[in-house]
Amino acid sequence: MPEHHVSDISKRTREMSSFIVMDVLEKACDMECRGDHIVHLEVGEPDFDTPDCIKEAACKAIMDGFTHYTHSLGLLELREAICAYYFDTYRVTVHPDQIVVSSGTSPTMFMLFSALLEPGDEVIISNPHYACYPNFIRFVDGVPVAVPVYEADGFQYRTEAIQEKISPRTRAIFINSPSNPTGNLLTEDRMTEIAGLSPYIVSDEIYHGLVYDGKEHSILEFTDHAFVLNGFSKLYAMTGLRLGYVIAPKHFIRPIQKIHQNFFISANSMVQKAGIAALKHAGPDVLRMKTIYDERRQFMIKRLREIGLGITVEPTGAFYVFANASHISSDSYRLAFDILKNARVGVAPGIDFGTGGEGYLRFSYANSIENIAEGMNRLEAYLKIRGQEGI
Repeated sequence: MPEHHVSDISKRTREMSSFIVMDVLEKACDMECRGDHIVHLEVGEPDFDTPDCIKEAACKAIMDGFTHYTHSLGLLELREAICAYYFDTYRVTVHPDQIVVSSGTSPTMFMLFSALLEPGDEVIISNPHYACYPNFIRFVDGVPVAVPVYEADGFQYRTEAIQEKISPRTRAIFINSPSNPTGNLLTEDRMTEIAGLSPYIVSDEIYHGLVYDGKEHSILEFTDHAFVLNGFSKLYAMTGLRLGYVIAPKHFIRPIQKIHQNFFISANSMVQKAGIAALKHAGPDVLRMKTIYDERRQFMIKRLREIGLGITVEPTGAFYVFANASHISSDSYRLAFDILKNARVGVAPGIDFGTGGEGYLRFSYANSIENIAEGMNRLEAYLKIRGQEGI
């Protein structure tokens, strides 16, 4: 038998970082299998059941035999519904031929950067940022260029800091508002300034609709020199159904479509029918979920502050609180796993979201208020013991 070596594995996968929050979740699941009760505050996944109108549309599509390939761009009816949603919500006009529907925003991100970047091209991202952004960019031989954002600013980009990082190789500036991990929004003024810079803007709008104070803005309100990533997982509690899309300048659609045809063929047919139902009929369900999220948000912020964690600017979107724990530990990875082991609470370490996240912990309030309360009580008791022991 031939001897196997690590060098047999491609460099791009050897050097890819793990998604640490998934490592925390999987460790928590192992503990649950041994009988431990874990409070899950690490995972960014709605705990709500998918609305009935969406499930009924998916089931009807299956029973009607709608189980075959669709157009590689996605069903025209779905793309038209997305256009209507963007007009009704943001008063921007999008043509159905500017949209590619795929199985979640992750494939669309891969296709977008594959079409946009040559080896060595740069994409500016915030630091901290969603954990997977750099891996998508590097996988197609692009270079992520990090711009620090700060708690005191509500983790908003400083336009002048972006300008300092723009080089002849810069192809795009990546924004995410509301943000994962911080839950904060970019202001309208800041988005106007960023849109005025020369590279393409890539806007991850997956948490749009989940805003509790203020208003989110699509990048398309400010420029058409942009790509939008969006989907159904978060707002409609459809994570496992895997449905997302990219809105792109028209001259990028054919290149993205060719990648989709070759690597993914088309999005799931029956799930596209479910997406149409979500856009047309799930508004009351979204409003109900959003109201409950806001109650949880306010409760979690209050309890985290009582426990002694730092929150300078309250997050107003998504379902995350990015709390400063640097006075407790400078190693958020070790701290998160120690909390899991000793408090039986799953949290995401800040280092998962870039070097700018070190010293922070991300808490998700996509869980019941009863579970959040229990998690906060366990965390408070853990920190008291830790303080008494001088750890």
